[in-house]
Parts: sequence; C-alpha cells; structure tokens
Amino acid sequence: MAAEELMVEQRRLTAKGRATRDRIVSVAAQLMFEHGVAGTSLVDVQKAAGVGTSQIYHYFGDKQSLIRAVIAHNTECVVGTVRPHLGRLDSMEALRAWRDVLVATMRQKHCEGGCPLGSMVAELAEGFPDCRADLVRGFNQWEAAVREGLEAMYEQGDLRRKANPGRLAVALLAAVQGGTLLAQLHRDPAPLETALDEVLDRIEELRPRRPQLTRQ
Repeated sequence: MAAEELMVEQRRLTAKGRATRDRIVSVAAQLMFEHGVAGTSLVDVQKAAGVGTSQIYHYFGDKQSLIRAVIAHNTECVVGTVRPHLGRLDSMEALRAWRDVLVATMRQKHCEGGCPLGSMVAELAEGFPDCRADLVRGFNQWEAAVREGLEAMYEQGDLRRKANPGRLAVALLAAVQGGTLLAQLHRDPAPLETALDEVLDRIEELRPRRPQLTRQ
C-alpha cells in the first residue's frame, strides 16, 4: 500500500478504530525494535496490544502491511527529533541542540536497539522491495528536514558559498547512522558524539569568517 493510499485508509477509520490501529502499530514498533522484524510475529503483536486476531487482519492484511505501517511510524519518530521539537536546524546552536538530543536519547536507551529506521534496513532492504521503498522515503524525509535548515543557513549567509547543504545533510545522517551503530556495539554513546561533532565542526568551518575587532 502506497503512502497516499495509507493516508486515505486512515481517514476512513472512526476515532476508535484509528486509536486501535495506532496502538497496534506502536506496540509492533516497540517489539520489532527490541526483537527485530523476523523475531516479531503477528501473534506477539496481538497479545502485547491486547487485541483479537480479527482486529489485526482487519487493519493489516498481512505482516508486511504491518511492517510498512511501522516504518511510517518510525519515520515520524526520527523526523520528530528535528521538527517540531527543535524547529528548523538553521543555526549552529540548533544543530548542536539536535546533536545533544540524539546523544541523550542513545544514553537513555543504554545504547541498546540502534536507530528505529536504520535497524530495519539490514532485515528489509534486500528481500522486501516495497519495504525498502518505504525506508528510502523515510530516510529522504529525515534528510530533507536536516537539509532545509542547512539551506536556510546558506541563504541567510551563515554558510559560505562553497558549502553544499545537500552533501552536509547526507554527511550528518551518515554520522548518525554510523555513530549509532558503533554506540550500540560498544554500549557507549561516545562514537555517536564523535561522529556528529566531527561533521558539526566541519560545518562550523564553512561559516563566514568574521572580521576581528582591533582594540583602540
């Protein structure tokens, strides 16, 4: 089911039906985060969500439909670290505040589980083309949210002309993914801090050089 079809389907639900569906997706997302996609069955989701088998199949025809709903849910979660909580990442202060949110979140989770979107890539990118397409859209939304802030910095003169907001946005997401993976492996947020700080320092270097005031 395409994203547009999913939105139409959700609009057809009653408020109670939407709440039930959202609860199933939220529970499934948590189980898949903790146990992996392959390690989470529809029966597991049904029991944890406290719903009947018929309700699972009413809202989701099969497991892949539920997985795709989880990808959409996780996309909202990761994009939510950029907006609306922090608004646009259109200043170094906002970028470093975002960095702090990511590191603090990893620390609170004791560096377990990895990235909600990134952790699904290894399981789904090869054998599930529809899910892979959903993951691509999810990462594109995340990248766009980061890029918008960098483009605003560029347009208002806070980045030099040689800066490339698109490439910097990709570098930041790569730092998030690689840093998160290493943090998960070592159970230590330091790799995530290091990866993000290196890219943010590079962005800082691309800001216009301010003339130094001379003392009279």
